[in-house]
Amino acid sequence: MVQVSARAVKALRDATGAGMMDAKRALIEAAGDPAEAAEILKRKGLAKAAERAERQAAEGAIAIAAGAGVASMVHLRSETDFSAKAADFLACVQEIADAVLVDGPDADAAFADRIDSLRLAKKENISLGAVVRLAAAAGNVVDTYLHRQDGRGVNGVIVEGSGVDPDVLHQVALHIAFAKPTYLERSEVPAADVERERASALEITKAQGRPERAWDKIVEGRLSGWLRESVLLEQGLHGDKTSVAQSIGSGRIVRFEQAYLG
Repeated sequence: MVQVSARAVKALRDATGAGMMDAKRALIEAAGDPAEAAEILKRKGLAKAAERAERQAAEGAIAIAAGAGVASMVHLRSETDFSAKAADFLACVQEIADAVLVDGPDADAAFADRIDSLRLAKKENISLGAVVRLAAAAGNVVDTYLHRQDGRGVNGVIVEGSGVDPDVLHQVALHIAFAKPTYLERSEVPAADVERERASALEITKAQGRPERAWDKIVEGRLSGWLRESVLLEQGLHGDKTSVAQSIGSGRIVRFEQAYLG
């Protein structure tokens, strides 16, 4: 059997974050070659990561990068907030966002090994969530908002507006972050979802013992309320009576993207 020194084991541990016995076994398997041993640990670490892939990764961090008329947003997921707040994790997600801003959504592929290394070091299910790049059409404006907690982004928004005052557009971005609309406008809501919600509202109305002659009106009221919760343009800006659609006047919200933890 190949003999390996304690110094070599320690060096491999420091370089890879592996346990002492794992590092020693890898060095023996690699006949003392530290580079080959690191590759062996990486392969074994990835196998363990694959076993962790079913574990919930509800934590993580979100990063945004912005330029003239363009913005990118990346969500890197983890199992614990401890890992997500670490400097190496935060640096990785920001660098991916920066690369996506310049080179497009496929730029994340260049970070596969970096993410694998994080999985090995953190011993967690770490993976990419949303990877978005939004480039505004000529004459349009892009605004972003990133809500931070404990040094990391936890809720990010990118919104494109046409003919919307920049200050108002930023208020819309803030609103999206906390209201979490699902759709931009009512026409985007799938008909099947509307019918399912209508059927649910009818069952609730019946169960409450409301008079049959009032069912249609009550159901439509409940359905309208559900749509206001789901559709950005119908929501009251920051919960006020003035809707988002009214707030932007003759302007138009073209599209929005949102990513948040959970």
